[in-house]
Amino acid sequence: MVERITFQSSNLQNIQAGELRAKFSAAGDRILRYYVDFRHTELDLHKELSAPEFSILQNKVDTLMAQWDKKYAAYVKKQDAVTGKEQAEELTADAELRRERLRTTLHHTLSVDDAVDWSVLKDHSKFDRKRYPRQQKKERVDSSAPPPVHVGFFQALFGQRRKIERRYQEALDKHNAEVNRVEKKNADVHAEWIKNRDAWNAEQDAQEQVFLDKQVVENAKVDALEAAWRDGQPEAVEEHASIVLEASKHDEVVPKQWEVQYDPESKLLLVEYLLPTPDDLPTTKSVRFVASTGELKETSISERDKKTLFDDLCYQICLRTLHELFEADSFDNLESIAFNGWTESIDRATGQQVTSTILSVMVQKDEFLAINLEQVEPKACFKSLKGVSAASLVGLTPIAPIIEFQKTDKRFVDARAVEIAASGTTNLAAMDWEEFEHLVRELFEKEFASRGGEVRITQSSNDGGVDAVAFDPDPISGGKIVIQAKRYTRTVGVAAVRDLYGTTMNEGAIKGILVTTADYGPDAHKFASDKPLTLMTGSHLLHLLEKHGVKARIDLREARTEMGLRP
Repeated sequence: MVERITFQSSNLQNIQAGELRAKFSAAGDRILRYYVDFRHTELDLHKELSAPEFSILQNKVDTLMAQWDKKYAAYVKKQDAVTGKEQAEELTADAELRRERLRTTLHHTLSVDDAVDWSVLKDHSKFDRKRYPRQQKKERVDSSAPPPVHVGFFQALFGQRRKIERRYQEALDKHNAEVNRVEKKNADVHAEWIKNRDAWNAEQDAQEQVFLDKQVVENAKVDALEAAWRDGQPEAVEEHASIVLEASKHDEVVPKQWEVQYDPESKLLLVEYLLPTPDDLPTTKSVRFVASTGELKETSISERDKKTLFDDLCYQICLRTLHELFEADSFDNLESIAFNGWTESIDRATGQQVTSTILSVMVQKDEFLAINLEQVEPKACFKSLKGVSAASLVGLTPIAPIIEFQKTDKRFVDARAVEIAASGTTNLAAMDWEEFEHLVRELFEKEFASRGGEVRITQSSNDGGVDAVAFDPDPISGGKIVIQAKRYTRTVGVAAVRDLYGTTMNEGAIKGILVTTADYGPDAHKFASDKPLTLMTGSHLLHLLEKHGVKARIDLREARTEMGLRP
């Protein structure tokens, strides 16, 4: 029976066993001692075991394996601890690096030229021309003719000459035929390859021309966009702004989602920018390795630090966006920018997704460019620009935007000037009702002009809807204001005021103003008393017109007579 050593280990892949050897007596009739050696490749250990009895040797092997398994487990644990500690330190450093990158969001852009490089937007790539496959190797043939046959003396003597010469001629003819066949085949193959290659190249030429034509067209679009931007065309200015914002390299926590609208008359660019939420921020402060469990345990920054990081980041995003857009505006298409920062979050009370504008600011270009952004504290700078936000942004408290253009509103029409007699004899109550609406628009435009506001008149409908919309940029009292003009010759009842309130709510406006040439009844004043409504009588209207250098009069009885109404 052949003896065999067995061994067990939890890491057999690292164990190498030698051959079992035996030392015999001088007579060779008995075994004096058994030998076997083992090597642990991972621990770099080697051990030779010996014993006079096989069973004793087996016990020694079992003991060695147990010792090595214990050593290897300790080794692995130590290696894991080193690896885990290194991984924890790396994760801690990465977390701090990310927060530092967010804390320097504004400073990062100050060293970058934000002007659009139009050439980069063009396609300068070359057509990927495919080469036609090489021709296969030609069939080879030995073109040298068989050597001439020498007819010997005895062959000639015995009449073999003609036979030998005939055989040589046959061999020569066969050789020439084979050479001709191969040459013809190679010529045919080459001609076919030339034909296919020329067709291939013609197809490549056609594809290259299509590619180049398309490239020219697309690059011409870039040139056209640049020219339109230089001319201040609204869509081009908006596209240019998006190109600038797209090129801005933010941390991945910033969604980089926005909408822009441009008003060419006031040269105002409105930017609606999606901000991150507090839950999006990297809040890991440090990571440590727990040797006893082999786990990585994270420690988060404090709620105070999280609040500071979020608030600071949002203000920096706002200032950075303003800086990039103004810096890239080399043709002065922008006189001012309104920035509304909004968020998408889940309302903890309802579980529903809500969108909220949490900060808003409008700045003039010359005012902003005078700021040294290298030295500012973001929140203080934002507040100095009369920006509007809650005391802390982390609560995502909604605020009313300073200005919110609705350029896509199809109701807006071009305003027109209204002629009023310089003598002050124009009776407002007898004016054409469309003329009266434009007069009111012009009056409020003058009223809001001092604070950068805008008033737009809507399509004439004479149905009690919105006659004009004002956008007041004042950071405290500003916003969207609905204006209705009622050229009445009799007292305005509560129904008109109630309609105005409903329209104000539907439009999402902060205030409704009703302007009339007449007066209001008691019920109208009572209804409006606790609502964001302003009722302007004919007297108020005349006073406001006079404030802006326009003289007119209101005579209701005369107006009713002119219009053929009952006195």
